Amino acid sequence: MTASAPLAPPDAGSDAAAASPACILCFNAADPTGAGGLAGDIATVSAMGGHPLPVTCALLLRDTAEVFDQHELEPDVVAEQARTVLEDITVSGFKVGFLGTPENVAAVAEILSDYPDIPAVSYLPALSWMEEEAQQAYADAFRELVLPATEVLVGSHKTLMDLLLPDWESDRPASPRELAVAAAEHGTQMVLVTGVMLPARGQNQFVDNVLASPQGALTGEKFELFDVSFVGAGDTLSAAMAALLSVGSEIQAAVGEALQFLDQSLDAGFRPGMGNVVPDRFFWASPPEEEEAEGEAPGETDDDDDTPTNDVSLPPGGPRRVH
Repeated sequence: MTASAPLAPPDAGSDAAAASPACILCFNAADPTGAGGLAGDIATVSAMGGHPLPVTCALLLRDTAEVFDQHELEPDVVAEQARTVLEDITVSGFKVGFLGTPENVAAVAEILSDYPDIPAVSYLPALSWMEEEAQQAYADAFRELVLPATEVLVGSHKTLMDLLLPDWESDRPASPRELAVAAAEHGTQMVLVTGVMLPARGQNQFVDNVLASPQGALTGEKFELFDVSFVGAGDTLSAAMAALLSVGSEIQAAVGEALQFLDQSLDAGFRPGMGNVVPDRFFWASPPEEEEAEGEAPGETDDDDDTPTNDVSLPPGGPRRVH
């Protein structure tokens, strides 16, 4: 993906409106590492050519390896942030991330219900740092209040199974279609399920990323699983989806572009601390590497590297990487 003109809202009629990028209102927690949360949303939407409108819902205490705790914001504070912006700026899309508390979930859901024509992409991260009772209360509120206003729900296979099918008893994991059926019972149109494990091929393990509706799988891409852990991948994917849907992109095309954006962000990722790798959403702004030896054609590798980077079957940025 290369830098492009700002995302223009689909109804931009005047010259002034056409010159303005699409504005995406992001409900999420503040992440001091800059990997995910609001920082991840801001970087992703900006890199996609949109204008982020960040609404802080909680404050995380974390490093690049794990979340230790959170500080809650009052739901009135969350709602007032959003209402003030919505009265001033034309919003083209919503991104819903971690909202902190069930009370904040209710406040955000009420706002979403007032704007049913604006597409909303919701992402549920793993909440392993929360106590079990708090996790359950948050999941219950998210399922009952946010899902009815969600067009696309994004999450890992395990997280979505825990949210949508907590009483699943089969030995096999639920399929993306079965998850979509469960989501539809709460009003969500589609699910984008990441990290669906596939049978290993030799020494290589692959995972699938599938967009599904209650009728079945619609599109997706298989990624090769690497022994690298990332932080912020889910926020990156869902924010990219929100940015693309905000300008009227067809949903299957948006999924393909968002997955490609995530792939290249992870491929260019960096480790700023001692924990996990952070996606580089501005990979397209980096100068090209000048590592080819004199007389070596671009795309060739060193003798001790057997990865064929000049293979046209590889995606831009090299092999797929996933959270």
